[in-house]
Amino acid sequence: MVADSKRVLLLWQEGKVLPVYFFPRADVRTDLLQPSEQPLPEDYHELASYWALELGGRVIENAAWTYSSMLPLAGEWLEEYIALRWKAMDAWYEEEERALGHPLDPYHRVDTRESSRHVRVVVDGETIAESRRPRLVFETGHPTRYYLTPEDVRMDLLTPSETRTLCAYKGEASYWSANLDDEVYDDVAWSYPEPLPDNPQIRGLVCFFNERADIYVDDERLEHPITQWS
Repeated sequence: MVADSKRVLLLWQEGKVLPVYFFPRADVRTDLLQPSEQPLPEDYHELASYWALELGGRVIENAAWTYSSMLPLAGEWLEEYIALRWKAMDAWYEEEERALGHPLDPYHRVDTRESSRHVRVVVDGETIAESRRPRLVFETGHPTRYYLTPEDVRMDLLTPSETRTLCAYKGEASYWSANLDDEVYDDVAWSYPEPLPDNPQIRGLVCFFNERADIYVDDERLEHPITQWS
């Protein structure tokens, strides 16, 4: 156990998309921390000092960071807190449930709605999915996603990919590549075989990247959004 606290702060740092947990120093095993030999560039976290975690014979560089400057925060000083890098830890728990991906944003929503819109997915001129019973997922900060039942997808044109990603709100995603005329289009779609309990409606459905496929909704082609997946 590296840290355990009932007094964690959830903070957004300037220029960062995801929030970060900051722990009071008294709630962190500071005896396991030592100055990092290869600290991250200063522009990664301005004014930060970096710490390596030494535990069980392992040394994890830049597992934590602190601020030495006197930055006022809600009547306290940020220098009294330690941030732990999410991926440097083996596991995170909120109460007794394991948290995935990153800290949850209380202002982030994921809403799923059943629809009767006509959705058609085209890759390189080939229609590989068509449905009038999509489920539309509206997620904060993301374009609308169209989840389709596998019966409405040309699954014979898709091959499972080795790619896996974690979403803190939906769970672990598996990916699919399209195979068209000996051309492979990597990771054009994904699905959640076992989504987290908050989003059961997308279980086993297939969703195509708006960024990588031409998606038509009621015969109108959607613009390709510019996102991190473009």
